[in-house]
Amino acid sequence: MLIGLPASGKSSFYQERFAATHALVSKDLLPRGARQSSEIERHLAHGSSVVIDNTNPRIADREPLIALGRRFGARVVGYFFPPEVGESLKRNQGRTEKRVPKVAVFIAAKRMQRPALAEGFDELYEVRLVSGGGFDVRSLTS
Repeated sequence: MLIGLPASGKSSFYQERFAATHALVSKDLLPRGARQSSEIERHLAHGSSVVIDNTNPRIADREPLIALGRRFGARVVGYFFPPEVGESLKRNQGRTEKRVPKVAVFIAAKRMQRPALAEGFDELYEVRLVSGGGFDVRSLTS
């Protein structure tokens, strides 16, 4: 599960680290009216690994997703992109596609609750973009 502001690097992280091995579920990519949980269930039922690429800012947003993973016996791993509002706004402005309204960044920042292992994650990582490209990933598990 990816957790971070819009334009924090979540989708790029997915492409770099997981695109070859994990199905992608994102509310942005679902057809209108489709339920995210149904899409996740479909993949997990077929034994596929899944990355959930949304902001997932609140414990209440993450709780049903963690429970769904548990129901299928999946390992639940969180990747937290600490909020950097100014940087997200800059990256968002530089997008040619998928640009979100500025207010979406501010709303997500206001709602953001730092994830914790106690929520039910098997592993938890903090991810930061590195200048020049790439990601710095640090375990929050130990």
